[in-house]
Amino acid sequence: MLLCDGVSLDGLGQTHGTPLYVYSAKQIRHRFSLFQDAFAGWPFTICYAVKANSALAILRMLAKLGAGFDIVSGGELERVRRANKTALKRVVFSGVGKQVWEIDAALKAQILMFNVESEAELALLAERAEVMGVRARFALRVNPDVFADTHPYISTGLREHKFGIDIGLARGIYRKSKKSKWLDAAGVSVHIGSQIRAVEPFAAALARVAGLVGELRRDGHNIRYVDAGGGLGIDYSDSPAHSTFDPARKVKDYAAALRKVSASLDAHLLLEPGRFLVAQAGALLMRVLVVKKNGTKTFVITDAAMNDLIRPALYQAHHEILPVVQPRRPGAADTAVDVVGPVCESGDFFARDRAMPKVKAGDLVVLLDAGAYGMSQASNYNTRPRAAEVLVDGTVAKLIRRRETLKDLFAPEIP
Repeated sequence: MLLCDGVSLDGLGQTHGTPLYVYSAKQIRHRFSLFQDAFAGWPFTICYAVKANSALAILRMLAKLGAGFDIVSGGELERVRRANKTALKRVVFSGVGKQVWEIDAALKAQILMFNVESEAELALLAERAEVMGVRARFALRVNPDVFADTHPYISTGLREHKFGIDIGLARGIYRKSKKSKWLDAAGVSVHIGSQIRAVEPFAAALARVAGLVGELRRDGHNIRYVDAGGGLGIDYSDSPAHSTFDPARKVKDYAAALRKVSASLDAHLLLEPGRFLVAQAGALLMRVLVVKKNGTKTFVITDAAMNDLIRPALYQAHHEILPVVQPRRPGAADTAVDVVGPVCESGDFFARDRAMPKVKAGDLVVLLDAGAYGMSQASNYNTRPRAAEVLVDGTVAKLIRRRETLKDLFAPEIP
C-alpha cells in the first residue's frame, strides 16, 4: 500500500474522493532547505515561483520559512497577500504583459522589484509610479541568448522568444531610465527557461549578466539585486525504486556554478525555484473507471483527465503511474496500456503504451511528480469540476481546497 509520508493514499481516496491532488509538506520544506544550505553565506532570497503551484496553504508555509515570491499576475499578487501580507515586500513581479491595475496593485503593496520586459512597460511603470507618488524599483529582464536543452514551450532565453530584452540593448535602456525620478534601477534579471537539467546554461546566462552589471555600475546605477531566475529541473522519468536523481547534489552543483561566475558581483541574489520545490512533493490520485480493449490496444480509463493535469498532452511530459495497492504476486508480468481520461479528446492521455501491473475498475492509481503545473494549469474543460487538494504533514492530512461543484461552475454565468 502506497503512502504519502505517514498517510495511506487509499484512505485519502476514501475520505476525499478522486481525482485528488496530494502534497507532502515535509518534502516541500526539505527541498526549500536544500537551497538555504547550498547558498548559505550569500545574501540571497528564495522567491518561489507561484505559477508552479499557487495553493494558499503552500504559499503560507513557504512564507513562514522566509520565502519571497516570483509572481506573473495581479491574481498571484493577491494570493501572496492572502497567504502572508509581510511577504509582499519579498515579491518580484515578472511577465511580459503587465496591466495598469496589476502595476498599481504591486506599487501599493510595496513589492521588492518589477522585472521589466520591454521599453514600453518601463515607460508605463514610470507613469503609474508618478501617479501614485512612489518610486518603483525595477530590473530589466535581459535575454542572454543562451540555449537551454528543454521543451520549446518552456525555453525562454533565446532571441526568438517573447521574453526579455536583448542584453545588447539593455545598457541604453538603463541610461534612459535615469531621466525619470520615479524609477530606481535596482537590479538585473535573467530567466532562460524551465525544467533545465544541466547547470551550465545557468552559469553562462549569469556570466553575461555579471558583465552587464559592471557596465551599469560604471554608468552610475546602484545595482543591488541580481535575479538569476529559476528553471532547475527534476527527474520525471524514473520510478522511485530505481531513481538515481539526487536533489541535494543537484542544488549544490547549481549553487557552485552560480558562485563561480558571480563571486565578484557584490549583489543580493534572487532565486526563483518553483518546480524543484513542489513537483516531486505532489501526486494525482485517481480511480480506474473501466479497462477497455480496442483491438490490440488496452485502455485504462480513469476519473482524472487532461483538464486535471494537462502536462502530458501539452508538453508530452512523462509521469510515472503506479497502483496504490501493489501487486502481491512477485514477478507478475506488466501489461502495456494507455492510461487515459474521459474527456472527449484523443489528446486526453497520461501515458501511452506504458508497462503497468494489471489493474481493474475501482482500483486507485497514483500519478507521481504532479505537484508543479498540475492544479495550477487545471481547467473546467467539458464542464468538469476541478479536483480537491490535500496537504499531508507527517500523519496529518488537511484538506486545503475542496472539490468544485457544478454550482461553483455555473455561479459566474448569466443565462
